[in-house]
Amino acid sequence: MLHDTHIPVLPGTRLDGRRQPSPRSHRDDPARAWEPTALAPLLEPSISDFIYRTPGAIVDLVRQYGSPLNLIRPDILQRNVRAMRAVLERHTRHHEIFYGAKVNKSPALVRAAIDAGTGIDVSSRHELADALRAGGDARRICASGPAKTQAFHADLVQHGAIISLDSSQELSALEDHLDAGPHSLRARVLLRYQPTLSRNSRFGMSPQDVRDSLRRLALRPQQLDFLGFHFHLGGYAFEDRVAALIELADFIGEARRLSLAPRIVNVGGGLPVRYVESDAYEMFLRAQGPDHYRNRKVPASFYPYGNRLDACAWLEQFLNAPGKDGRRVSDFLAHHDLTLALEPGRSLADQAALSVFAITHVKTLVDGRCVIFVEGSSFSACETWFASEFLLDPILISRDATKPADDVLLAYIAGHSCLDEDVLTNRLIAFPTVPQPGDLLVYANTGGYQMDLLENEFHRHPMPRRLVLDAGGGTRAIPDTLDGDLR
Repeated sequence: MLHDTHIPVLPGTRLDGRRQPSPRSHRDDPARAWEPTALAPLLEPSISDFIYRTPGAIVDLVRQYGSPLNLIRPDILQRNVRAMRAVLERHTRHHEIFYGAKVNKSPALVRAAIDAGTGIDVSSRHELADALRAGGDARRICASGPAKTQAFHADLVQHGAIISLDSSQELSALEDHLDAGPHSLRARVLLRYQPTLSRNSRFGMSPQDVRDSLRRLALRPQQLDFLGFHFHLGGYAFEDRVAALIELADFIGEARRLSLAPRIVNVGGGLPVRYVESDAYEMFLRAQGPDHYRNRKVPASFYPYGNRLDACAWLEQFLNAPGKDGRRVSDFLAHHDLTLALEPGRSLADQAALSVFAITHVKTLVDGRCVIFVEGSSFSACETWFASEFLLDPILISRDATKPADDVLLAYIAGHSCLDEDVLTNRLIAFPTVPQPGDLLVYANTGGYQMDLLENEFHRHPMPRRLVLDAGGGTRAIPDTLDGDLR
């Protein structure tokens, strides 16, 4: 059923008599890819060519490997590393990038980061093991997280990785581990500070705990190698990181008075990603209302998908911002001979993955709305589980030549489980032609926390598979594995 008059026009949707966008594909490709009409994803050129010029290749991959299917481009992550490093090299003497492995389960992305010269940020023994198996230098692995087990501490100490201590209690646990082992055991540590802006967080140490921990570290220099400080803030404002860095300045001086030598300040992640054009995104936010959602609930918050800054522009502004005593952040770091460490995850995975879902059928409900069912679930597209939405329109690939409809179809997208809330998007999305069973929905830029954060085998469905695509946008694909098993 096509658009019913009682359903509101979505922000950005053309219903003014102009033709909807035409399908785009190579002339010899029987499949057709349709450009979204409202929140079209920003696409890296080779990704755009892959989708719009060779949609039949995506159809073939889904036919062979099933739905949902995640397609990985490690070369794009490496390109993002090079771009970020270029900014750092212009402004800092010493810097370190730790790829946040938690952002995605792909071993190919971990290997790509290591091959590009980054360290790895890990939050579990399993991420540590994968980083080591991928060839990572253990001394360039940094372990964050507040709930490290004794076994995790033992692995980190054994390999010489950096341990970010989240609390005085964790320091005590690490001391106990060192005391129980041979005298040669030595741990390399950071103290994770809780900035004023994060006082309600459960992560990090209070100012007094930092001071107490510094004194304890000064008593055990042979076993505890103090490297510096760490903090991690929610949100994406570079100004908040500057404020936290200013707060750390006094602790840097206090550490040196105790004959400690802080060399690193790790400011965590939170570098933004631009998913859609800023103007289109802001127009959508201004115009949206309850009628634009199948459950009539406008989410309270979204990731800022229409960021006006990308990660590199954000980093430029952070390093040039006035910090302690009005001195630029970059000058403050140089004055104290400090290495600036970052833990980007989402921003390094920017444009490095696509997720593809096969449509099983389209159903008209009793209230006139339409729902598109896909082979896959919202466990593989996680924003609705956090009462939010992934504000990118999926790209429809029709398997056969299809003409634009006279009107748009408005539909939300649901998964294949028996749960009524198994919904990939509550938002009513405009489609310029009626999807058919076997057609595909391609979600762009899913590498950052989106495609596999919650994936599971509900209803005994196998885990979604991952394939690594050729660098440069070729259509050849190989399994993304560590051990030969197709994941």
